[in-house]
Amino acid sequence: MGFYKRDKIRSYRRENERHRVVIVGAGFGGLWAIKTLTRYPVDICLIDQNNYHTFFPLLYQVAAAELEPEDIAYPVRSIVRGFPGVHFLLAKVNKIDLKAQIVETDVRAVHYDFLILAIGSVTHFFNIKGASEYVYPLKTLEQAIDIRNQILTCFERAAYEPDEELQKSLLTFVIVGGGSTGVEFAGTLAELIYGHMRRDYSNLDFGKVRVILLEAAGKLLPNLPDRLGNYARERLNKVKVEVRFNSKVSEVGPGEVKLTDGSVIRTYTTVWTAGVRGEPALNSWGLPVAPNGKVAVLNTLQIPGHPNAYVAGDLAYLEEGGRPLPMVAPVALQQGAAAGENIVRQISGKLPASFHYNDQGIMAVIGRRAAVAYLFNRFGFTGFPAWIIWLGIHLFRLIGFRNRLLVLTNWAWDYIYYERVVRLILPAKPLSEKHMEES
Repeated sequence: MGFYKRDKIRSYRRENERHRVVIVGAGFGGLWAIKTLTRYPVDICLIDQNNYHTFFPLLYQVAAAELEPEDIAYPVRSIVRGFPGVHFLLAKVNKIDLKAQIVETDVRAVHYDFLILAIGSVTHFFNIKGASEYVYPLKTLEQAIDIRNQILTCFERAAYEPDEELQKSLLTFVIVGGGSTGVEFAGTLAELIYGHMRRDYSNLDFGKVRVILLEAAGKLLPNLPDRLGNYARERLNKVKVEVRFNSKVSEVGPGEVKLTDGSVIRTYTTVWTAGVRGEPALNSWGLPVAPNGKVAVLNTLQIPGHPNAYVAGDLAYLEEGGRPLPMVAPVALQQGAAAGENIVRQISGKLPASFHYNDQGIMAVIGRRAAVAYLFNRFGFTGFPAWIIWLGIHLFRLIGFRNRLLVLTNWAWDYIYYERVVRLILPAKPLSEKHMEES
């Protein structure tokens, strides 16, 4: 057991001249930092509480029964085994001591010469009563599977429910948040319900089914030009999604969602895509945390007062042009690579370089042959051309040939045969115990 004791930790620099870099988080930021650093003589310890990397841009398709979880996940050890000097530690980080340069986990303590924090973000409920207890967040593979199970089980229960009002509640699905994830999930869910599920549940009256997208502001996809947001709204309306603007949630309870205007929506399925924030535990680690829970970093991505510690991805708060950088995968990719390059610069005796985000565009798919794409802040596309661009970019960014092949196969099967093959309730469990027992 001495291997795990903190008093056995020794500075790696005392054993040889290679620097030890600890990277916390196997997401886009962490992996792209590794790709940069492994070109240089450093030793890297990658820490994550999961042994797989998740391709988050397609997480909603797992929730909507279009893809299997393993289609968008890839084993971390399979990713790093091709990189020399990279070691993986499956562990949960309990604390980071920036002064002592130690990352404390539930397995062991790890000393570092340089640190990159890339642990992503968590769901932000904005202190709305009942939200953390009764909504379904969409941030992890486990949560996506829970949502899929909930949707499918609601239909199973509704198929033989004699109480018409309860049946309507079971067949009402609310999505909170009109950003990219909310729009994409709403469109994909509508296609699942009014296409595949209609054939499976021929005894149900699908006139009772409702998919409701709630947006607190006055438009969808606020980071895109108005015409693209309007296209998304029109497309969602076409696939029978009810889009409600200026609709703010005031409370979520068992079997209902209350809005600030006093209206109530009876539902057992509320999917939350309204916001994210930094990990609350960061406050106790001595990090400069902004009100949204993110770490305010210098323009070099360094933590103020700790020049050998960097933050990349969703966790980093950095403004450009007077606005914070968006919490999207391209930002994480570029920041991970930039943090790695700056560490190499420091080892070489040079000053770290400022980070500047190369905005290549924002995209959102809204179902079959429909998407919006805004590239290089200049070119806007809608419909089939945007959909093709979206498909190509997401396939290219997926890690692993097997995953690309599986995703392409599932997409092609669904496109040609209008059939999703992953409508499985696994693991089997009763419908929304936390809702039904209290309602």
